[in-house]
Amino acid sequence: MYWIAIAILLLLSAGSGIVLWGRLRERGMDRWIPSYVLPAERVPKVDLDQAPVDVFIAICDHYEPEWGNPSVDTALARVQRWHDDYPRLLGEFHDVDGRPPRHTFFFPQDQYRPEYLDVLARLCEQGYGEVDIHLHHHDDTPEGLEEKLDSFRQVLYHRHGVLRRDPVTNEIVYGFIHGNWCLCNSRRDGQWCGVDHELPILLKTGCYADFTMPSAPSDTQTTTINSIYYAQDKPGQRKSHDTGMRAEVGRAAPDDHLLMIQGPLTFDWSRKKFGVIPRIENGDLLANHPPTIQRLKLWLNAGVTVKGRPNWRFVKLHTHGCKAGNIDMLLGPKIQQFHQNLAALHKRQPNFRYHYVSAWEMAGLVHQAEQGTTDAGIALTEQSAWH
Repeated sequence: MYWIAIAILLLLSAGSGIVLWGRLRERGMDRWIPSYVLPAERVPKVDLDQAPVDVFIAICDHYEPEWGNPSVDTALARVQRWHDDYPRLLGEFHDVDGRPPRHTFFFPQDQYRPEYLDVLARLCEQGYGEVDIHLHHHDDTPEGLEEKLDSFRQVLYHRHGVLRRDPVTNEIVYGFIHGNWCLCNSRRDGQWCGVDHELPILLKTGCYADFTMPSAPSDTQTTTINSIYYAQDKPGQRKSHDTGMRAEVGRAAPDDHLLMIQGPLTFDWSRKKFGVIPRIENGDLLANHPPTIQRLKLWLNAGVTVKGRPNWRFVKLHTHGCKAGNIDMLLGPKIQQFHQNLAALHKRQPNFRYHYVSAWEMAGLVHQAEQGTTDAGIALTEQSAWH
């Protein structure tokens, strides 16, 4: 890693370095490359020959039936395809706990139609996934944001029977992904949000965790990468979630902070532009870049963990599951091959223990790790019971 830092400094010291840095800044890479080069904490790489590793895989879908502004009939057909094909194509696969793949549908409040959710709820009832909240908004106000989030969670819970109640407070809770990645008004140009202080509103309306990051190559990317942490609102500032308090074994979650669960963000040196420049690996599942075992290794070695529990690896992936092309990959032979390969890897190396989880279950596993739980199977069984 250090040679990368030296190379960057040499480039910046040259005349062309200014131009290069300007281009990196356009893609938001100035936000996170320093943290990549000089991480605050070094998590050891996975070595399956040395010790068992429990891997929790959550696919967090920015699930937008109306992607591309189709007709309502076309959008509904996309949702119906998920309902019909997911159990048929993926129901045969099981993780080490005997559970089928689970998908978390972060449904956009701004695309709500009851007929979409009625179909999606039936799929979730079969045990193949859960629904959480996604939101696109622009030039909003704190009052408007609170009303959108609170009313939508009520509709999802009472009208469609999705979401869940907190086992302690009995409050209706939800996981959150911000549309256009713009949590806390974090775009440099201030577009696609409008509310600097979203964290207190999310907490007030029952958000149990945020799953927005990573957003690279967007300029909304945080300087904190490959981390599970707690962010607190910073009065007078945008982008309060840029940094926070690390989730750690033996440390209780603070009441006035929001749990942030990030996906992997690293470089893939096996895929290079012009044969020289490594491509960004950000956990995005695309039609032309499906999940593979090679990508899995990058995700694991990104080191997204609870501090003090390095043998629990959290792999939060994202996708747009109703986008043309992506839907064919996510409901087709490429995703089937990935699940087959996971099973084959476990068979060859039993120290690799993989668990399909929802976003809600992943957040619960974070808290169980903080409380000192060491048995992943027991922790997941207990977490799954809370609905």
